Amino acid sequence: MPLEIIRNDITKVHVDVIVNAANKSLLGGGGVDGAIHRAAGPKLLAECKTLGGCDVGQAKITSGYNLSAKYVIHTVGPVWNGGDDGEEEQLGDCYTNSLILAKKNNLESIAFPLISSGAFGYPKSKALGTAISAIGNFLLENEMTVYLVVYDKKAFQLSEKLFLSIEEYIDDRYIEESRIYRSDSRAEKLNQEYYLEEAISFDAPVKESKRSLDEVLKNRNQTFSQMLLRLIDEKKMTDADVYKRANIDRRHFSKIRNDINYKPSKSTAIAFAIALMLNLDESKDLLLSAGFALSHSYKFDLIVEYFIQDENYNIFEINEALFAFDQTTLGA
Repeated sequence: MPLEIIRNDITKVHVDVIVNAANKSLLGGGGVDGAIHRAAGPKLLAECKTLGGCDVGQAKITSGYNLSAKYVIHTVGPVWNGGDDGEEEQLGDCYTNSLILAKKNNLESIAFPLISSGAFGYPKSKALGTAISAIGNFLLENEMTVYLVVYDKKAFQLSEKLFLSIEEYIDDRYIEESRIYRSDSRAEKLNQEYYLEEAISFDAPVKESKRSLDEVLKNRNQTFSQMLLRLIDEKKMTDADVYKRANIDRRHFSKIRNDINYKPSKSTAIAFAIALMLNLDESKDLLLSAGFALSHSYKFDLIVEYFIQDENYNIFEINEALFAFDQTTLGA
């Protein structure tokens, strides 16, 4: 998928270029900077000495030497001074200028650390939000595979307000799987996932349905690919608009467009529902065409439902939340 959040050591990620959270001198330091220099070997420092340093928010490129990546882009993040000294704009520039430099050098994949969130003191939740926003904005206009690499869970923090809001939403609606089946014996004879949707109504409140019976029956006669392409036309969106907003790469979308019987994964089907800005009922119809449903017995489904109910269709922010709750992210 175009943007993926992963747990790994950035020096070991196999991409065209990794990003180094450097200091102004570009001569090495602690944290990620020191780790990259140690892994790359002394030739990296020798090349960095020829660059004349780097200003905050700007980016410069070198070879990767002993790293798995072919290149290293060095960018200097801001030191956190309370948030009133333009830190957010400067941090956003780090990501944007690094991506522009990678594109200029015809690089197709890039891995970022969470810049400024270590010794520079930038609050991790704010640093994460800025990273997701800057990378997401770039990917809506450009083709590139981007990884946001976090070393461990402590380095990744969703904003406390959003985390608690989602946690409350889950707690209010989460249903043990055994409770779902206790009052609907028909599920034994019919598609179980389809009846998860009906069973939810016995235990938790949902918004009033906006679909007529005719609409439901009509939708059930379409394959996922047919329904997806129809919705794209109805929404007057381009293919590129949709697959970029869905965090799906162009080649994957081409397979879907050219195969009337294409069978997506559940996360891919949901990604397109998000990209098309479908309401909850419309999203369920699209999922059903692929043989899936949303269930209140799964936290993944509840988090997706939270964002759809809130009419927040930014897939990068949704993936940020899914990752924070240790769930599969959306996209190809």
